[in-house]
Amino acid sequence: MSKSVSQIISDLESGATTSVALVHDCAARIDRLNPDLNAVLSVQRDDALKAAEASDARRKSGKPLSAADGVPILLKDNICATGGPTTCASRVLENYRPPYDATATAKLRAAGVVVLGKTNMDEFAMGSTTEWSAFGMSKNPWKTDHVPGGSSGGSAVAVASGMAPWALGSDTGGSIRQPAGFCGVVGMKPTYGRVSRYGLVAFASSLDQIGPFASNVEDAALLMNLIAGHDGRDSTSADVPPEDCVAELRNGRLAGLRIGRPRQFFDVEGIDDDVRSVTDGTLDILRREGAEIVDVNMPFAEEYSVAAYYVIAAAEASSNLARYDGAHYGYRAKDSANIVEMFSRSRAEGFGAEVKRRVMLGTFALSAETFDAYYVRAQKARTLIKRDYDNALKECDAILAPVAPTPAFPAGEKTGDPVRMYLADVFTLSLNLAGYCGLSLPAGFSKSGLPIGVQLLAGAFGEKGLLQTAWQLESKLGIAGSRTPAVFAR
Repeated sequence: MSKSVSQIISDLESGATTSVALVHDCAARIDRLNPDLNAVLSVQRDDALKAAEASDARRKSGKPLSAADGVPILLKDNICATGGPTTCASRVLENYRPPYDATATAKLRAAGVVVLGKTNMDEFAMGSTTEWSAFGMSKNPWKTDHVPGGSSGGSAVAVASGMAPWALGSDTGGSIRQPAGFCGVVGMKPTYGRVSRYGLVAFASSLDQIGPFASNVEDAALLMNLIAGHDGRDSTSADVPPEDCVAELRNGRLAGLRIGRPRQFFDVEGIDDDVRSVTDGTLDILRREGAEIVDVNMPFAEEYSVAAYYVIAAAEASSNLARYDGAHYGYRAKDSANIVEMFSRSRAEGFGAEVKRRVMLGTFALSAETFDAYYVRAQKARTLIKRDYDNALKECDAILAPVAPTPAFPAGEKTGDPVRMYLADVFTLSLNLAGYCGLSLPAGFSKSGLPIGVQLLAGAFGEKGLLQTAWQLESKLGIAGSRTPAVFAR
């Protein structure tokens, strides 16, 4: 599946292909590549083929539900969808089959998009490499002994390797943008509240946001159109009319734009030379096209993001994951002497090491003795980080920054050192704390041939303008499709 969604839609409209053929093609590619890449956890073939047949019948009668009617998609396995399991890559939910669709899933089905299956992830979305999945790590399709990023690594790998033309992920602290950067695809984190979280299994409720993966900016914009909008079932959903991100996508401009360069995101110790070169090269292209590069100051985003995020996210995880106690659903330990032992053993046996680490950190931060010293201070730091963004965006139209300090790194390199692993998210965490929108797109390659992404960041509900800028930049970079992952040679 090397064609873009726009090309697939054109083929469906002309009759050059059918939805059934597309599902067969995607399933065949999953069968061939997934044993090595481990990007997909489950495939609902029968349901997908039935949906594809219905889509083909609608197109034949001239009544498609949307332009994307019949296009297959994969969903991160923390987004509920009937007809198959939703495991969050955890033994706790290994056999859980949700009785309802997430709002994002329901919106896709209403548009005729064919849900093909679920993708691998770090357990309960807690991780940066997809190494913390209870069902084995996903592998980077550009270099299979390297990580694909996380926690939405499976979705990024699936799109990069052609298992599906697009996918959904979730971004709590960079979990869409970072794997998109590592795998050479486009990934977007929408404004908090832009896409309903109903049916997204919660990790950190004030940070989580569903967003698209695609091979190019136009496809990401089309997927944003399908999933955005207010939802009364989500109390945090913003009652803001969704914008058409596609209709005027190519009407943007680079000339005259003011692009913020946050000094604190560039002048940091440990940033890889290839990442610095690619990011500086992207700024040079923007200058050449008439954009003005403006230095902006974001000191709190640099100094406090990692600490504030890992207190707030862990605290919210501690609260959200308390429901997995073996009593109502999910994994239950056998032969427990009493209910207290059953609770304790179910959680000890069901959760993996990283989830346990974060739950314990969060529980500690919320305890009476430490609440003010950690959680309250983290929330105050969050306010300062948001103020950094607000002040910076008064001086520019968008901010450009690296996605990660390094390209994808070898599997196992950081799993034994949680602090090193957490610092890998240093450039993405602050946007989630602010609640604003951002997009990662491929901008170049390392000397060893690994993709390197840059991220464009904007204010609340700035997705339309952000996508316009990203489309223009993508066309000038000329990276999309210029090289393909190693798996395409197989």
